[in-house]
Amino acid sequence: MKTEDLIRGLAADMRPGRSLEGGLALGVLAGVGAAALLFALILAPRPGLLPLLAEWRIVLKFAVTLPLAAASLMLALRLSRPAADAGRWALLLLLPVAVLVAGVVAELAATPPATWRSDLIGRYAPYCVSLIPLLAAPVLGALLLALRRGAATRPAVAGAAAGLAAGGLAAAIYALHCVDDSPLFMLAWYSLAVVIVTAAGAVLGRRILAW
Repeated sequence: MKTEDLIRGLAADMRPGRSLEGGLALGVLAGVGAAALLFALILAPRPGLLPLLAEWRIVLKFAVTLPLAAASLMLALRLSRPAADAGRWALLLLLPVAVLVAGVVAELAATPPATWRSDLIGRYAPYCVSLIPLLAAPVLGALLLALRRGAATRPAVAGAAAGLAAGGLAAAIYALHCVDDSPLFMLAWYSLAVVIVTAAGAVLGRRILAW
C-alpha cells in the first residue's frame, strides 16, 4: 500500500461521531473546569487582583500564556489529521515568545541591574514549577483523550503540542494567584513549568495517540 493510500485510509477511518474540533472543545472545557476546581481547592486568587490588572506586568502573563495555549491547541488539532500542514500554526507560537521577550526587554530597561537577580529568582519559584504542572494534569489528560479521535502520524509531536497548550492554560490559571510579577520570573520559571508539561505530553502522546 502506498503512503498516500494509507493516509487517505486513515482520514476516512477517523473515529465516527462528534467532530475532532467538537471533541477538542469539550476536552478544553472539561480540563479547564477540573483545573479551576483544583485551583479553588488548593489556591486562591491573589488579594486585590482586579485593580492590579491595570499593571502591564500582570497583563503580560495572560498576553503570553493565553495566545500560547490557543496556538498550541490549533497546532495539536492540525497534527491530529493525516498529512495536515501544521507549519503556519507552529509559526504562531513565535508570537507569545516575542511578547515575552519584549516584556523582558522592557523590564530590564525600567529596573536597575541590582534588582534583576531578585526579580529572576522571585519568592515562590518552587511553587510555580510544581503547581503549573499539577494544574495542567487534568487539562493534558482531557486534551489527549479528545485527540485520540484523530489520526496523528506523529503522536509524540501532537502530544507535545497538547502539553504546550495544557501548560499555557495552567500557567494562565496559576497567574491568578502568583505574586511574582517580573517578566524575568516568568521567563525562567513559567517557561520551565510549561516545558515540563510539554515533555510529559510528548511522552504520553507517543502511547495514547499512536495508531
